[in-house]
Amino acid sequence: MCKINIRFQLSLILLLFGCTHDEASNQSSKNADEIVYDETGLLYTAYENLVMAGYQGWFAAEGDDSERGWYHYGGACGFTPGCSTIDFWPDVSEYTKKYVTPFKHRDGSDAYLYSAYDEESVDLHFKWMKTYGIDGVFMQRFLGEIKSPKRKRHFDKVLKNALKAASKYERAICIMYDLSGTSGKDMDRLVQDWDELQKQFNLFNNQENPTCLRHNGRPLLAIWGAGFNDNRKYSVSDIQKLVSDLKGQGNKVSVMLGVPYYWRTLDKDTQHDLSLHSLIKSCDIVMPWAVGRYNSESYSITGPVLAGDIQWCKKNNVDYVPLVFPGFSWGNLKNDPDKYNIAPRDRGDFLWRQIAGVKLAGAKSLYVAMFDEVDEGTAIFKTVNQSDVPDNLNGKFIGIEDDLQTDYYLWLTGQGARWFHGDDSFSTVKPTR
Repeated sequence: MCKINIRFQLSLILLLFGCTHDEASNQSSKNADEIVYDETGLLYTAYENLVMAGYQGWFAAEGDDSERGWYHYGGACGFTPGCSTIDFWPDVSEYTKKYVTPFKHRDGSDAYLYSAYDEESVDLHFKWMKTYGIDGVFMQRFLGEIKSPKRKRHFDKVLKNALKAASKYERAICIMYDLSGTSGKDMDRLVQDWDELQKQFNLFNNQENPTCLRHNGRPLLAIWGAGFNDNRKYSVSDIQKLVSDLKGQGNKVSVMLGVPYYWRTLDKDTQHDLSLHSLIKSCDIVMPWAVGRYNSESYSITGPVLAGDIQWCKKNNVDYVPLVFPGFSWGNLKNDPDKYNIAPRDRGDFLWRQIAGVKLAGAKSLYVAMFDEVDEGTAIFKTVNQSDVPDNLNGKFIGIEDDLQTDYYLWLTGQGARWFHGDDSFSTVKPTR
């Protein structure tokens, strides 16, 4: 049974007639162990005091009902020892459905994997979120993928699974469109798909989907991929038009924009285009992409980037959500041995330094990259220890440090969530389990 808090009577009025950032911020505060619905039946009415992760959901297995084979586990050469796109191997000991792979463990036993197409897998992931206190996820929806009916079918099924599990376990959920691999002419496809999803899944029916995330009194939608200087086939102006179409005359949605890490100074990974700042000002939240931009040696808890970003956002009335990641490794994905452990995890020290850095800098919420991304080695969900990874011939797999449990990064992220929920017993010192 949900709890009804009398202090949310006002939030109903704000939600119906549109509320300011400061008014909306009061709706999201809750104790670490308390779930509070407002009187409209909503649970998450602002992206504040929340720790959420990105959720790829694109992994498929040979033999599942998606009929996509080892999708996102293997590449152009297939999925066999010596050919893989993943660096970390999921710990599938708790999955009720799993699939035998061509890989073997060192003792000769078969190695298994899961499929995100299966409802049971997604349900387990959301169960873990609740168990460890992680508030929810942004469901990645790749605009380049949903051009294909077969691929769109996959992402629709995973989203259906996730919406059901989010409601069951009371976890926040939001859709994030990734623009990678698209062009300016594809932006209309996004608007069309977004309209279809709202109708298909009755997304913003408060009784059916009470945990769909809102912000500033409106449904929140995330758009990732604005302003990068890696020769994308769309422009900042293309995204500006997209945002204007999505918001519409009635401000139909709030928008979180995923941008490069150096968006404010317009250098390094960012197009030198001042219109990016205008685009960000037209959105509600900015989230810079930090993966691969630093490692444990180059990261500074008092560095100039974070403080400057937060100051700029305060001045321009844009909410700021920083990103943290546990580590980064994509040697198999890039078929390059120099790209294993680009950012080592250091037994959680690296992740906790980032969490502490953004919290002490004044961040109100957090985006964790990623929940299930084993291709780039940023996954926080359960993956096997180093001594238990399968053999990969001339390649290798990276494992969780052997003296840690396979759920360690879920647990550590959950500790960070407690801090963001108001538990002030944490500091720059990594908590001890």
